[in-house]
Amino acid sequence: MSRFGIRPFGLIGQIIAILLIAVVTEFVASTMLYERASEFSVRDDEARRLGEHLVIARQLLEKTPAARRPAIAASLSTDHYVTGWAPRPPAPAADALTLMRSQIIAWEPSLSSTDLRLARRTDGLATRVAGGLVLADGSWLSFRMQRALSGEDWWHGRILLAAVLALLVIGSASLLIRAALHPLRRLARAADRFGTGGPELVGEAGPIEIRQVIAAFNRMQSRIQRLIGERTEALAAVGHDLRTPLARLRLRTDNVDNAVLRATIGNDIAEMEAMVTSLLAYLGGENDPETPTLTDIAVLCATLVDDATDHGYPVSYHGPDHCETRVRRGSLKRAVSNLLENAVHYGSTISLSLTVTDQAIVIAVDDDGPGIPEEALETVLQPFARLDAARRRDTVGLGLGLAIVARVVAVEGGTLKLSNRPKGGLRAEISLPRAI
Repeated sequence: MSRFGIRPFGLIGQIIAILLIAVVTEFVASTMLYERASEFSVRDDEARRLGEHLVIARQLLEKTPAARRPAIAASLSTDHYVTGWAPRPPAPAADALTLMRSQIIAWEPSLSSTDLRLARRTDGLATRVAGGLVLADGSWLSFRMQRALSGEDWWHGRILLAAVLALLVIGSASLLIRAALHPLRRLARAADRFGTGGPELVGEAGPIEIRQVIAAFNRMQSRIQRLIGERTEALAAVGHDLRTPLARLRLRTDNVDNAVLRATIGNDIAEMEAMVTSLLAYLGGENDPETPTLTDIAVLCATLVDDATDHGYPVSYHGPDHCETRVRRGSLKRAVSNLLENAVHYGSTISLSLTVTDQAIVIAVDDDGPGIPEEALETVLQPFARLDAARRRDTVGLGLGLAIVARVVAVEGGTLKLSNRPKGGLRAEISLPRAI
């Protein structure tokens, strides 16, 4: 049931019902308005003046011979009325103004027995009243107003009434159709957000077709989430299980007498451990989802630079001493750390800079290494991507470092951009929205 109380019996049927209601409403309202317009009233002074004029003209013509009545009727014409005489009355007017007739008879009751007839006559844009009454001998006294009725502009009035009525009907129909399609808009928003967080079940509402689509979408979300969860759990379990034999192998390398062989085996084990670590980090198998907390990003970046310097890497920090914003601290630390690790592998001089504006916080890591071919700048952000021709193949892992960074930054609502520096090397730039 929609919020307007319309039963969701089908999108096509519901739209047809809305249009039918609009058409019927417009027809009924138009009929009532035009019926009301055909029985308009005039001011009391106009009804009184017309009534007095008709009474005087009637008395004079009834006392005048028939031969002279046309001339007398013409002489009775004024700036307001044109009067005339005919030996017999015309056919009854189809557009009788009963309300105006009642006003005139209420002021001059003697006219009630004269078969007083009134009708509206339109001349161009002006509306005038014409009519007449039957004299005692059955002849006809006619009259026509010289001026349009004061305050009555029927051409403009009808257009205004029709426009207002059409706008009301269109507005009401639009609201009803908007209400019918509201569940479809919620479905579109949910589909757009799908993949950026947990599944968001959409409430089934609206016409039957939309309810079926929403139900299918919810089932699809559940299936995809279940498949992803099963895959992630399986790979994370394999990764965890691999750590145990790797740890045993590391312990057994101590029993290898050959130093060169022992070092080679140790390097292979370290590479396998790095692969497992990066895989678990990418799949989210190690940590539960974090809650954003107020974090001093400047201190976080400076700490990472200090750690790298302590390990003998030429890394420098440029930026403010403090910059607090609300982020997932552990995830962001891993992302910046991955960028620094890439930089120290491929460059001899590394710089980490932090720039703060009113709209964004930008973390940039610059190195003087070989850079990346322009056509591959987007490719390296994909999982398991390795560019051996551009970078030396002396790194460990599965090529998930930049993919992890891209995922972390996307969750924070930011962007990751890679670009080659004009003087050589690579710049990796994280741009985060400013949030306090």
